[in-house]
Order: sequence, then structure tokens, then C-alpha cells
Amino acid sequence: MTKERELTDVQKGAILALEPLYSHAEIGAQLDIPRTTITSFVNRTRERESIENLPRPGRPRKLSDADVRYLVRNAESEARVPFKELQNLTNIDASIQTMRRRLREEGIRKWRAVKRPLLTQKHANERLVWAKAHRHWTVDDWKRVIWSDESAIQKDTNATGVWVFRRQNKREKYAPQNIQTKARDGSLSQMIWACFMGDKLGPIVFISGSVNQDVYMEMLRTEFDPYLEALATDTQTTYEFQQDNAHPHTARRTVKFLEVLAKKHGLTIMDWPANSPDLSPIEDLWAHLKYELRRRYPDTARLKGSPQTIKAMLQERLHKIWWEIGEEVLNRLVESMPGRVQEVIAAKGWYTSH
Repeated sequence: MTKERELTDVQKGAILALEPLYSHAEIGAQLDIPRTTITSFVNRTRERESIENLPRPGRPRKLSDADVRYLVRNAESEARVPFKELQNLTNIDASIQTMRRRLREEGIRKWRAVKRPLLTQKHANERLVWAKAHRHWTVDDWKRVIWSDESAIQKDTNATGVWVFRRQNKREKYAPQNIQTKARDGSLSQMIWACFMGDKLGPIVFISGSVNQDVYMEMLRTEFDPYLEALATDTQTTYEFQQDNAHPHTARRTVKFLEVLAKKHGLTIMDWPANSPDLSPIEDLWAHLKYELRRRYPDTARLKGSPQTIKAMLQERLHKIWWEIGEEVLNRLVESMPGRVQEVIAAKGWYTSH
């Protein structure tokens, strides 16, 4: 049996406008609506003094409006709990499927938590101060910054994550309670250091073992100093050097070494807020590098051999990918800086989309 369609408001209005002038059969012919439907609608309208349809009979909802409000409050306050635990927590007499439907009607779903370094209020305050100090910088200003960082390139990645209840909007996506904080990479296969400035790539350095201040200073001496020499032959522009606050970067001997290097090349060392990889475009360059590694060399996760053999293969592949990164990629990253700064200001120093 075909389910009857309800009349639209336009059809109802047309019927009422024509009804004083034509018979129900004539109205039905003009509007291509059965005569019996016309008659039934006119009679109902006169009886109820309303054109609205009565609610269709059906199974009543399991959860009342109050139940739904209580469910939403608990889902928002206990965003990380799984559905089974949420069911126990609320003690609502409804299946998980029913709870899921009601939450979706309220715009709430389970989403994978975004991973970000842990921020405290002190970190947020420092990030906000930094962003406000750079809020008027232009893209040309950011082109003078030499961005540097280390990254651990792993043979494979861990796809697990935390899922949270939230609405599908940027404010809740980056709210502190919906962020999965992460520590520095572990179980690394190959550590690298690299830098870039504007649309110019700097050296990529493959590091054996961990990075301490001696390893870092030696790398600055043998790789970064020659890069600065090369930049000086191209232009007389003064530069700012960005590095994060990892201990090898901020150790007393490293700071003194950088002061000498900065004086030699007219370099300024940028003050950098802690736990702020989202402010550095080189983090996106690492993502690009890792993506290209997986795309161009899909067998990377299945590489066999000793650690030395795997590292050698990774180095060869990464070296090739690095030096084939185009200017358009670098320009796009630098051009993103004014937007990053504004995001930090809008978030009052807390998490952003980068």
C-alpha cells in the first residue's frame, strides 16, 4: 500500500483560494490532487479552524525532553567516556543506539580527539603575549624567519586515538577538554633536523641517537653556519632564527654558542612560547614530508632489515623528498602565519586548528 503524502502549505493555500469558486472535482483537476483529498482537507480545516496536520500516530519516544537534556549535559561534561559508561552514568532506561540517535539530533557525535601538546594557563598566557606582539607582522616579515626543528620519522604510525563527545564546530573541536595531549615522539626510527626560510630550503640533517646540547651545537656549527654564510651572499636582509624550547636548544652553553653565531651573522634569536608547535609552519612541513614518504614509498612500513639498514633507506628517501619540495609549498606555509597569529589571539592563547 502506497503511503499517503501530506499536502504542502502551497497546495493547502491553493485549495482554500479556489474552493469558493470551483467544485472539489474541478480543484482536483487543476492541482492534480484527488477529489477525495480536497474534500477531506476542506472538511478538516473547517472543523479544526486550522490547516495544520495532527501528529501522526506512532510509537512514543523512549526519552523525554528532560531525559535528553540530562543526556546532553553528561555527554558534554564527561566527553571521553564510551557509550556504555555514559549509559551507566546517566542510568537512563534506553539502548545505546537510542542514546546515539538522540545525541545526534542535538548535534553531538563521538569524534576522535585532536592531538596537541599539553597547555596550561601559563602557556596560554605566554602564547597570547607572543601573538599580540606579532599581530601586525606581514607575510614579508615572516619571510625573514628561519624556521627550524627536529622530527622523528617512524617506519610506521599508530592509528589509535581518543574519541570524545562534541558538536561539529571549531570551538568545541579545539576546546581543551576535547584535546588529546601528546608527549614527544617515542619509538623513533630516524631523527632529523632541518630548517627553511621563505621559499628557500635549508639543510636536512640525519642524527644518530638522541639530541643533546653537544650534538645540537655541532650540527649548528657544521650545517647551520654554512647555510647562514650562503644566505649572506644572496641578500643583505637580517633574519630571525626560530627554535622551540627543547632543553638542548635552551641549555646555557647552547645559548652562548647561538649568541656568538647571531653576532657573526647579524641574526636575531626569536623568543618562542613553550608547547607551541602549532605556531611554527615547519610542523606542517614535517607532515608534508611524512605524507610524501608514505605516498611515494608505500612499502616503508614493511621495510625489513637491521635498524641500520632501515635508517639508511629512510635517509635516502627523505633526502630525495626534501630537496624536491617546491617553492609553492614553502610560500603557502609562510603565508599562513598571519592567520595562525590571529587564531591564537581569538583562542586567548589556547589550542588552534594547526
